[in-house]
Amino acid sequence: MRVIAPAEITAIVNVGDDLVLHGLHVSPDLDTVTYTVAGAIDRDRGWGLAGETWQAMEALRRYPQATTWFNLGDRDLATHLYRTDRLRAGAPLSAVTAEITAAWGLSCTVLPASDDEVRTRVTVPDGEIDFQEYFVHRKHDVAVSSVRFDGADAASPAPGVLDALTNAERLVIAPSNPIVSIAPVLAIPGIRAAVEERRARCVAVSPIVAGAALKGPADRLLRELGHDSSVVGIARLYAPLAATLVVDEADGDRAREVEAEGMRCVVAPTIMRDPDAAAALARTVLAA
Repeated sequence: MRVIAPAEITAIVNVGDDLVLHGLHVSPDLDTVTYTVAGAIDRDRGWGLAGETWQAMEALRRYPQATTWFNLGDRDLATHLYRTDRLRAGAPLSAVTAEITAAWGLSCTVLPASDDEVRTRVTVPDGEIDFQEYFVHRKHDVAVSSVRFDGADAASPAPGVLDALTNAERLVIAPSNPIVSIAPVLAIPGIRAAVEERRARCVAVSPIVAGAALKGPADRLLRELGHDSSVVGIARLYAPLAATLVVDEADGDRAREVEAEGMRCVVAPTIMRDPDAAAALARTVLAA
C-alpha cells in the first residue's frame, strides 16, 4: 500500500506445503500470505493469527492417538473449516482462496499455484516423508538427500496464474526458500516457462544473507542438495528465470560473482525488519 496499489498486485503461492489434518484441508502458505497482508499475522511466530488461543489443541491432547505436533489455533481453525467445507462442495482451491481473502478485506489477488494436489516430499535417512513432518514435527533438524513434488507433473496452473505471469509489468521472486517454497511453484507445467519468457522483467531477492537464511532451513537444504549457500548459489539457481538479483549489503562484495553467473546485481538492505524497511525494499525491486 505504501509503494503500489494492492489491487495491482498478484501473489502466486506455493501449495506444496498443504496437508489434511484432523480431516481439514490446511494451506499454510496461502494463510500466511492472507493473514500477513490483512495485518492479522502473529509477527513473533511468523504464522497464525495474533492474539490466538489454543483451547482446541489443549483439549485434543487429552486423547492418546491424537495428532498434536501441528498446532492450529482456535480462530485459525475457522479458516480451515470453511476451506474444507467449500472444497468438499466442489469449489476449486482458487475460488475458495478468493472467498477467504475477500472476507479478510484484501484488495490484492492471491492465487494458489494450482488447484490440483501437489505435495512436497523430502527424503531423510529413514525414508521419504511429507514436508510438514520434516518441517514442523522434526523441526527441520534432519539431513535431506532429495526433494520431489508429488503430483506436480499432472497438475495445471490455477486459473489466472499464467495470465498474471504473462501480463505483469514486473515479476518478483520473493526471498522465500528456493527449494521448498519457490521450486514447487515452478514444477507445475507451464509456470517455469512463463517466468523464463519474462526473464528481462523478473527480479529475484536473495533469501540468503552472508551465507545464511534469516529464518528456516534454506541454507542447510541448499548445502545438503549440492548447492552453494550464498548469493552466488542463488544466482546460479535463478539466472534462467530472472535478469536481476537483489542482494543484501552484507553480500555487496560478491556482486561481481553474481554478475558472472549472468544476472545484474543490485545491492541494497533486504532484511525487512519493519514496514519501512519492507517498503524500501519494494521500491528497490520495482526500480530494478
